[in-house]
Amino acid sequence: MDEAFVRQLMANVRDGTVTADDAVRQLRRLPFADLGFARVDHHRSLRQGLAEVVYGPGKTPDQCAAIVGELLDQPGGPVLLTRASDEQAATSLGLNPGGERYDATLVWRPAAPRPERVVLAAAGTADLPVADECGVVLAAHGLAPQRLNDVGVAGLHRILGEVDVLASADAVVVVAGMEGALASVVGGLTAAPVVAVPTSAGYGSSLEGVTPLLAMLSSCASGVTVVGVDNGFGAACAVLRLFKTRERAVSPTGLNDG
Repeated sequence: MDEAFVRQLMANVRDGTVTADDAVRQLRRLPFADLGFARVDHHRSLRQGLAEVVYGPGKTPDQCAAIVGELLDQPGGPVLLTRASDEQAATSLGLNPGGERYDATLVWRPAAPRPERVVLAAAGTADLPVADECGVVLAAHGLAPQRLNDVGVAGLHRILGEVDVLASADAVVVVAGMEGALASVVGGLTAAPVVAVPTSAGYGSSLEGVTPLLAMLSSCASGVTVVGVDNGFGAACAVLRLFKTRERAVSPTGLNDG
């Protein structure tokens, strides 16, 4: 249940196409629905601009499918299931037709395309699974990130050849393991917000992502935002929050004034 639905519902009550009782019935599950094992947060998109997402690990396939179904039962934006196992994916798709699977991420009801330009840069091929997760989440929310794959600093000319692309971006996500230096390089080449994702790819001294995490947190490029290790999903959400803030700057109430 998102802002557009609530506004339309109020308009329908006002013009008489929906009765007050019907409106109450539709709002009864706001802000959450209690499934016994989960309280599904239908109010989240109104508060944050992003709907609740189903995280697969730790849930049974039936629980995943039930939460997805509850989210789909209400009007609103995209519905996502992340880090899903094969069994979770099969059960959720079987009970909730219309979804698409992208490796471990499943998407129902993707958003309409939006115009912001996002660049998604992966330092090495080993970083692609994390970058792919980020890309799917962005695409589910209407963004079509431009991918720059295998542009790590071991061959610095590869990212320097993309300076014009970086300069034209509205936001850049950098995904890098090893020592994580790509985030600082990109942060020094563009004025766009940079969200850095450390990955667990690397040799022993990378400490399963701790080394790039600390390096990105210590970046000499001012203002780089850093999410947790292997958290492509979180990086996508950071970008979406940035864009939501920009929308509110255009409309100070945070609403569509039209």
